[in-house]
Amino acid sequence: MSEDNTLEKMPKHVAIIMDGNGRWAKKRGMNRTFGHQSAIKAVREAIEFCNDYNIPYLTLYTFSSENWKRPALEVNVLMNLLINTIKKETKKLNENGVRVKVIGNTEKLPKNVLTELNKLIENTKDNKKGTLILALSYSSKEEILAATKKIISEVINNQIQINQIDTNLFSNYLYTQNIPDVDLLIRTSGERRISNFLLWQIAYAELYFTDILWPDFNKEEFLNAIKFYQSRERRFGKTSEQLKIK
Repeated sequence: MSEDNTLEKMPKHVAIIMDGNGRWAKKRGMNRTFGHQSAIKAVREAIEFCNDYNIPYLTLYTFSSENWKRPALEVNVLMNLLINTIKKETKKLNENGVRVKVIGNTEKLPKNVLTELNKLIENTKDNKKGTLILALSYSSKEEILAATKKIISEVINNQIQINQIDTNLFSNYLYTQNIPDVDLLIRTSGERRISNFLLWQIAYAELYFTDILWPDFNKEEFLNAIKFYQSRERRFGKTSEQLKIK
């Protein structure tokens, strides 16, 4: 596939379940935290790839609500790694014109983490080239439930009418308000699960699973995912014949 063809049919929104850090470290005789630390390079390459190929939205499943159940030491390492990474990468994000958004139940995050995240969001808010969305303390079920409760409350208070509720309105009550639905979902490490990630937003996404462990995921692997995406016929309920009619 030539570079020209690659650029023809690019997704607008890519979401990644970054899986395999622990197994990557174990294969090298190291503990899980070494795998998380080594994963930063893959995060950087993914952001740069989207910047290079003008993919405007990238969502990274950074820390799920279920991840709070992990050993306290590992959670603390992840939180400290997040803070250090934010401090190191803010300048580069600004140079590349990338703004940062965070989705999830951020009230559960430690105060020092939340402080650094708010600084990052503020410092990058005017960037226009791309949007990096970090899913932190995130649960899609919680997101949908919270949206439902808010809509019910507004119906009770006569702020909206039941007959106004449709998929467009519901989407506006999700964390991803004003962000387009996912076109391509990538999961590394060979697992073939969605793991409570963007369940509403991936309704028509193409799903790409690779055996590559996340720390080894690079721009070449990202390009393989893009080629897979471009090979798919995205019908959205229509037939192939209907798509050919212009």
